[in-house]
Amino acid sequence: MSEAFHTELVNFQGLSADSSADRRAELARHVAVLFSLTSDKCSDEQVDIYDSVLLRLVDMVEVEVRRFVAERLSELRRGPERTIRQLAGDQIDVAESLLRKSTVLRDCDLVDIAGSNGNGHRLAIAEREVLSEEVTDVLVRRGDIRVKRRVAANQGAVFSTDGMAGLLDAATDDPALQTALSERNDLAETEIERLVTIATGAVRERLLSSGENKEAERLPQAARIAVQRMSNEYWLSRYDFETARGRVMALVREGRLNETSLRWFAADDRFAEAVVAFACLTKVGLHEASHWMVRLDVEPFLIVAKAHGFSSLTVSTLLKVGPWRHRLSVQARAQAVAMYEGMRQDEAIQKLSHWDDMISH
Repeated sequence: MSEAFHTELVNFQGLSADSSADRRAELARHVAVLFSLTSDKCSDEQVDIYDSVLLRLVDMVEVEVRRFVAERLSELRRGPERTIRQLAGDQIDVAESLLRKSTVLRDCDLVDIAGSNGNGHRLAIAEREVLSEEVTDVLVRRGDIRVKRRVAANQGAVFSTDGMAGLLDAATDDPALQTALSERNDLAETEIERLVTIATGAVRERLLSSGENKEAERLPQAARIAVQRMSNEYWLSRYDFETARGRVMALVREGRLNETSLRWFAADDRFAEAVVAFACLTKVGLHEASHWMVRLDVEPFLIVAKAHGFSSLTVSTLLKVGPWRHRLSVQARAQAVAMYEGMRQDEAIQKLSHWDDMISH
């Protein structure tokens, strides 16, 4: 059946014999549009077939067509991963929409692209709705001053201590970067103090003033971002759980789903697969597992994990995947691991049993 689908979708033998660039371009556009309209209804096998076909087609067409394909794929929550990664590493005219918007790209993809491509790619990545410390570290370290300004102005970006130190270093001689940093609401006291020492008079005055008017102007945007980032649904909507379930169930059928494979999904930044694997291994519902593994209160997740005997290494790895990569600070993760190591398995089993009793009644 898959071969028939493949044959009907694209006849590559005939296409290779056709010297018409227009024909190849038309076909690439057609396949991209077809997938964008049907992606939510495709089986995992069909998504893989589209991926293989598009991967070959984008190698056969010009920049304008590759840009069209990239733009069609950039809005999709579910997409052909290999094709998207290839187009995201293409020249910036092609890659920009994917780098700015695609949720199919994982942090490890963004880190690799930001490290191996130019500032055009880094500028596009800096505009993403959310950016983890791992990604901003590369943007700050490798990016030019334009990249630093843009990522500093991104209220959805999270910075490590080293990343923020790099921005402050660069801001010494750049008033525009100083201004962007002064408008952030997540600077530590020590970072504010340093910014005051290097800032121009106008920026220093803004930092030292009461700032009531500025805060009033920023409140609607800050409130919107805060509410958005506090919503479990916002984070969960970014992931393709349907495809993830297919991948995990394939491991279940082969008898290869275990704690090691769960930890591998987490280490590879495959949040959706990690959630499905966790749900299967603990025999809890996918809905419950997904909400436990996104919320700021991690105790329910820790109790379920302890009741099923997961190692501290597995728990620590899971606490750094997906939304928790953005939502939990290093300190919060360390506290969660310490809480986990202090739990007794028999007490966790008792609590989990109590929850099951409450649900059943």
